[in-house]
Amino acid sequence: MCGIAGWLDKYTDLTEKNTVIHHMVSSLEKRGPDQQGIFFSQEKNVCLMHRRLTVIDPDGGKQPMTRTYRNETYTIVYNGELYNTDDLRQELLRKNYTFSDHSDTEVLLTAYICWKENCVEKLNGIFAFAVYEHSSHKLFTARDRIGVKPFFYCQYDGGFLFASEIKALLKCPKVQPVVDEEGFNDIFFIGPGRSGGNGIFRNVFELLPGEYGVYHDGRFDKHRYFRLTAKPHPHSPSQTVDYLRWLLKDAITRQLVSDVPLCTFLSGGLDSSIISQTASGYFRENHKGILTTYSVDYTDNDRYFQKSLFQPNADSEYIGLMSKSAHTRHRNIVLDNESVYHALYDSVKARDLPAMTDVDSSLLLFCKEVKKDFTVALSGECADELFGGYPWYHNEKILFEDNFPWSNSTAVRRSVLKKGLLPRGEEYVREKYLSTIHRVDTLPDESRLEKRMKEMFVLNFDWFMQGLLDRKDRCSMYNGLEVRVPFCDYRIVEYAYNMPWSVKAFDGREKGIVRKAMEDILPKEIVWRKKSPYPKTHHPVYFRLVSDAMRQVFADKDPITQFLDEKAVSDIMENPDRLLSPWYGQLMKAPQILAYLLQINFWLKEYHVQIHL
Repeated sequence: MCGIAGWLDKYTDLTEKNTVIHHMVSSLEKRGPDQQGIFFSQEKNVCLMHRRLTVIDPDGGKQPMTRTYRNETYTIVYNGELYNTDDLRQELLRKNYTFSDHSDTEVLLTAYICWKENCVEKLNGIFAFAVYEHSSHKLFTARDRIGVKPFFYCQYDGGFLFASEIKALLKCPKVQPVVDEEGFNDIFFIGPGRSGGNGIFRNVFELLPGEYGVYHDGRFDKHRYFRLTAKPHPHSPSQTVDYLRWLLKDAITRQLVSDVPLCTFLSGGLDSSIISQTASGYFRENHKGILTTYSVDYTDNDRYFQKSLFQPNADSEYIGLMSKSAHTRHRNIVLDNESVYHALYDSVKARDLPAMTDVDSSLLLFCKEVKKDFTVALSGECADELFGGYPWYHNEKILFEDNFPWSNSTAVRRSVLKKGLLPRGEEYVREKYLSTIHRVDTLPDESRLEKRMKEMFVLNFDWFMQGLLDRKDRCSMYNGLEVRVPFCDYRIVEYAYNMPWSVKAFDGREKGIVRKAMEDILPKEIVWRKKSPYPKTHHPVYFRLVSDAMRQVFADKDPITQFLDEKAVSDIMENPDRLLSPWYGQLMKAPQILAYLLQINFWLKEYHVQIHL
């Protein structure tokens, strides 16, 4: 895993912009602490930058990587991991291409040389990359089908910039930290989610999942190479169980390839248990020793835990059971609440935006501890979005509500704003919802329920899941830790999209088909355990810390106070239990709402945001 960036400007000798380029590439150092590489074109108007986190082929795979074939020279910068590297290498060898190392970088570059833009159809992995063709002066860019790896860009007259993270773009004077009404509508009415393709800052955009773009002669043309497409489900229920079991095992096993130490995250829930059990078996079969698993918790959380519809039980009692079953060496990271509070601000710097509050800051601290001994981890993200794991899939009242299920009311969001600010906020959300629904592909003879389940799938895939993937990438890479997400294998995504709901929700359970596929592999208590989300802190000290900090923000008249109704925010601090619905899914109640506002305030100051309303 790595950090990439690039700058093309037909009017400028970029070798004279060394200070800017140094700042751009240095801003990505946490993503790639092992090596740095910079490439300038012969014409000096193209610069490609790379920071490397070494995972495969430590001696080879250095970037930017340049190869020449039939009198055309190509240079690549690449962030990600290919899980079908060996398959691609063999196919390319049969076409008489040769290789000088065993890195997936060289395989990817050779795949582009062979198939040009069609190479993306061949790739199974998580990636964002750019290839510059020296003779044609064309830049090809692409992002993986699911959107695991980020690719931000900015186009201006005569030039083009791209980077793994927004912070790198902001190091270039061509990009100013201006945020207008659309950006603030995203921050206050969509956040901590983010509209697809929207980089919040003016003129900063992001390639969508499954999208590639070509920059040439001042134009940037984008194309979608992957969409969720409705097809008849090809298997009977029993065949579905068998095929899904094979698909999950294959996806996980492919992602266990690494030349550096690898571990798994284990919460005691279904998804991480499947990954840990499979990985442990692979370790034993391939004489790789004992798998290490990691979990996260908070000081005194067992004392203050509160049951809810979204979080029915604590993880701790199940983690030991699963570790014993999988024969893993388990480590539990316990975070203190003061550290989780203070890391709220580092998590903003990790994501370049206000984000998922303590869910982010705790992941940031957790990954920091894991990185002390490991460079790669596997995590169970995204099974809930793909296989109906959330309560909103199973509660018919919520299911058929005509809005985002994790944020079915903007009332709390509106209440904290000063009167008259962002008047189009609700309309903005409505437009985003409807545009998502209108692009859902369904079969003509599907029932009302099946059509709605496909709509829910796309809503979760395009919105909720993207927020979680963004969080996972940014908080892990901020610590130089690569986290892989096997459930995001595009084959699993495509299969799940067209699975009938009666099969997917086997026995009326969330992720029922996954449970059925694993019932002979995992302990019964794990297989049929009710879903519990990523743990958050329940300790009252955290609420006190964010409340005290919020009061200080008002006392200091910090930047966010120009947006906020002080009385409404004070009411949240004084009456936290009055909130009728969370701000965002199961994750954000009173403490997290205050933390989110604190993150916005920090972001406004740290990024010197220029407010244009």
